Amino acid sequence: MFVRELHLRDFRSWRSVDLDLAPGPTVFTGRNGFGKTNLLEALFYLSTLRSHRVSSDAPLVHAGSASASVTATVENDGRELTAELRINAEGANKATINRSPARRPRDLLGILRTVLFAPEDLSLVRGDPSDRRRFVDELVAQRGPRFAAARADYDRVLRQRSALLKTAAAALRRGGQQADSVVSTLDVWDGQLADVGGQVIAARLSVLAELEPHFTGSYASIAPHSRPAVLRYRPAGGVEIEEHTPEAIADVLALRLTELRDKEIERGLCLVGPHRDDIDIVLGSDIAKGFASHGESWSLALALRLGSVELTRAEGVEPVIMLDDVFAELDAKRRAQLVDFTADAEQLLITAAVAEDIPGRIGGRRIGVDVVDDDAGRRSHIVDGALDDVTAAGEEAHE
Repeated sequence: MFVRELHLRDFRSWRSVDLDLAPGPTVFTGRNGFGKTNLLEALFYLSTLRSHRVSSDAPLVHAGSASASVTATVENDGRELTAELRINAEGANKATINRSPARRPRDLLGILRTVLFAPEDLSLVRGDPSDRRRFVDELVAQRGPRFAAARADYDRVLRQRSALLKTAAAALRRGGQQADSVVSTLDVWDGQLADVGGQVIAARLSVLAELEPHFTGSYASIAPHSRPAVLRYRPAGGVEIEEHTPEAIADVLALRLTELRDKEIERGLCLVGPHRDDIDIVLGSDIAKGFASHGESWSLALALRLGSVELTRAEGVEPVIMLDDVFAELDAKRRAQLVDFTADAEQLLITAAVAEDIPGRIGGRRIGVDVVDDDAGRRSHIVDGALDDVTAAGEEAHE
């Protein structure tokens, strides 16, 4: 799989850009803040319907514009599809596939499969549970629209149930018909939350079970003298999951929601469900967060991404691998391991602020990125004459 064309309109710092891409390595160079990462972010958004940097769509739209568009033509085993997504600063986004309107943006999922390595990956080990949940959800989402539909349903139910919990305590104190209405409505939302929550958790458990051997193997190759690393799903609210089917998980969630109802009403919070779960990265017998050294944390984060590539390959798909300024963050050993791992990638897209950060063994195309700042505003552009092919050479001296 590779991206043959990328077109952006009013996406972040890019008012307009049209890129012809090819298999093999492509390196985008330019100073920090010039818009290199925005190119990779656009492709990642197209493949997951999420940004790896922000939680809402508004920052993706160029200042002063009502919407942005991302269009990519993707080739996979001789089949070509063009996916376009119009991102609105306000309101629902719109999608097209080969210029035909899609019913929903999530119909684009699966057309482009990507794995993005970024400096923010350290938060997968050291950050909040939300960072690890997002990582797993992005892996699941790229498999197709079904999970995205379940997750959207879950988020909708969660918002409604959370709003009800915030007012439930006062209504129950007043008693009467209003209290009865709150209880009956909460019963309905409990059932829906358990049903769609069971689907979300089951999908996460399935992808984690497939990812874990690739993650464990990748970590062992990166840090052969360290302790073994494994992944463990940890449900919130005292939920214990034995069977991994959506129906069995829904039953467990429903029971726990009933048991914790009084506490949830008292606190005005939904304490059970996939929105509060965590994924423990376990090194030996210890949870890595707060325990692993800086080097171990980087090795674990790198292993998660390398494992994601292997997982996608095991599904029969070669993902587009994107490295966002990661070579500057890695020591010489990990840098060399990443170069070796990505050597056979069908398409490798790299950003770097300093060309010297790119290992000499990576050849391919170099594309310069700059900015213009005038009365029309600040915007990114491709530097004229900055598209060059570089023949891979031996490792540079700084390696």
